Amino acid sequence: MSEEIRDEGRDILESLNKTQMDMTDEKIKSQAELTEELKEKENAEEIEREHVTQEYGADQIQILEGLEAVRKRPGMYIGTTSLRGLHHLVYEIVDNSVDEALAGFCKNIYVDINPGNYITVTDDGRGIPVGINQKAGLPAVEVVFTILHAGGKFGGGGYKVSGGLHGVGASVVNALSTWLEVDIYHDGQIYNQRYERGKVCYPLKIVGKCEEGKTGTKVTFQPDPQIFEDTVFDYDTLKQRFREMAFLTKGLRIILTDKRDDAGDRTDEFYYEGGIKEFVKYLNENKTALYENILYFEGTRNDVYVEVAMQHNDGYNEMVYGYVNNINTPEGGMHVDGYKRAITRILNDYGKKNKLIKDNEPNLSGEDVREGLTAIISVKIEDPQFEGQTKQKLGNSIASTAVNSIVSEQLTYFLEQNPNVAKLIIEKSLTAQRAREAAKKARDLTRRKTALDGAALPGKLADCSDRNPENCEIYIVEGDSAGGSAKSARSRATQAILPLRGKILNVEKARLDKILGNAEIKAMITAFGTGIHEDFDISKLRYNKIIIMTDADVDGAHIATLMLTFLYRFMPELIKHGHVYLAQPPLYKLEKNKKVWYAYSDDELAQILNEVGRDQNNKIQRYKGLGEMDADQLWETTMDPERRVLLRVNMNEEAETELDMTFTTLMGDKVEPRRDFIEANAKYVQNLDI
Repeated sequence: MSEEIRDEGRDILESLNKTQMDMTDEKIKSQAELTEELKEKENAEEIEREHVTQEYGADQIQILEGLEAVRKRPGMYIGTTSLRGLHHLVYEIVDNSVDEALAGFCKNIYVDINPGNYITVTDDGRGIPVGINQKAGLPAVEVVFTILHAGGKFGGGGYKVSGGLHGVGASVVNALSTWLEVDIYHDGQIYNQRYERGKVCYPLKIVGKCEEGKTGTKVTFQPDPQIFEDTVFDYDTLKQRFREMAFLTKGLRIILTDKRDDAGDRTDEFYYEGGIKEFVKYLNENKTALYENILYFEGTRNDVYVEVAMQHNDGYNEMVYGYVNNINTPEGGMHVDGYKRAITRILNDYGKKNKLIKDNEPNLSGEDVREGLTAIISVKIEDPQFEGQTKQKLGNSIASTAVNSIVSEQLTYFLEQNPNVAKLIIEKSLTAQRAREAAKKARDLTRRKTALDGAALPGKLADCSDRNPENCEIYIVEGDSAGGSAKSARSRATQAILPLRGKILNVEKARLDKILGNAEIKAMITAFGTGIHEDFDISKLRYNKIIIMTDADVDGAHIATLMLTFLYRFMPELIKHGHVYLAQPPLYKLEKNKKVWYAYSDDELAQILNEVGRDQNNKIQRYKGLGEMDADQLWETTMDPERRVLLRVNMNEEAETELDMTFTTLMGDKVEPRRDFIEANAKYVQNLDI
């Protein structure tokens, strides 16, 4: 709780106490006079209390002028003041330019990261209006940047479809910037206005001329270090977002340039004439496609414009992403529901009609037909209704009807015209169905055994005695030797140990039935207690922290990656809610004159040696594995909550498509993409004996 909030609360309490004391004094002084009246009004005290409450409410309500509310509570508007919130500022400004593109008036957007980490966004749209807004009595551009919930996105005819639903983007960016300048190219003139921490520095003015016919807007802003924890932009984070924007708006060119001194004028240009068809091709580039065609469906129903692109691959993971007016909806919604219902029904109808599915066989489920499917569902809708400010899920039922209708009609036509592709899809779905049934039997058998004999926990698990999950943590340890040391070192009350025998199954290359048959994976599922997929229930999690503890070498890194792949594919909520960690065992032990130091990196070892001196008395041990440490050393360096180093595994949901591709690249079948990834990222690797 900040000092500001505490002070505000203290003022409220003092004011309330003073008001109550004043009212009490007045009541005592007038008691004799009011005796008869009080007898006639039995509810006088209730009336008096109501009067006190009303006075308290009126006195204490604060009215924040202009954009003060945004600066006081930035998290309400951008979610967080971390790096994610910092980059969100750029997205808000670029989204406004994309809205111009959706309206058909913008072809190019330029985003520059300037020295000093300030941003410039330039577009060739119509330009923000510069005339006087009659209601506000201010130039329209000043209204856009200084008044919340003001813009052309509320049914006034400015935009038919728009991603910026709430009209707070430009004004919030202005409020959270040290300074912001806007230049507008209109009618051969360049209009300019500057703001500092949301306040106008000078009236809108003409600062020059531009070539005839040029239109557009240029916004330059410097995020405020008083607001943000870090003000250094990450190029790759912006690159991923703008690539996605360009895929979703075919014909739009977005050019990102890093002009900072250490960047070497790094530039990426994103332009995709094929739109979401190229998006699917990009997502599947590290997979083997089941068929050559990328299916593409397009149409309009009840003023909802629908685009769908899809293609199956020979993998097992489903990658279905929904977008509404170019906004990603991680939790899906009506448009995604309509798509899923349509393809399940149409594929079943086609399979039965053409005897690919026998009459006595059960219908394919949605999971069956979506195994190995990559799909993009993009809708443009005039009045999108999202669930919450974060726009995680679309609620318009009309979108479901529109997508269902268009996909049903055009997929039916495609299957009839391409029977060979239809057969491949149906056969893959039938194989998935058989694997799903085998996995279901394995799950049911496990549940029955658990219920009958109470064998709920794996035998190799050394559980902790505390039964409050908030206090508990589980170490997933590589190998029985390290597991033995960890069991001896642990705090038995709160630390559980689950040793794994070697490398677990690579779930990226296996179906569910094989995965559930793997002893190591079954042990983890049982120990965690949450279940997986549709059975997953985070409220049943038995440990607040799941800590992956592997050797500090290449094999250890591989095992950690296999573990993270499993958790991401089958229990992603554990990562999203911050329950997954990586332990950091030391790399070196340095002994000198009966004193001991531990170093967790080569740089740290060099620093210690510089401090203690480099001579023949130094004894340096390079730990090759956890098993080389005795229990005391393991506790002291890696397991003691007071001294250990843990890395929490975070997941950026805004970059989910890129995250999917990363796991596919690292753990999939294709070697070349993996080699390219490793070569490109080798500079970030430290402390591995490669």
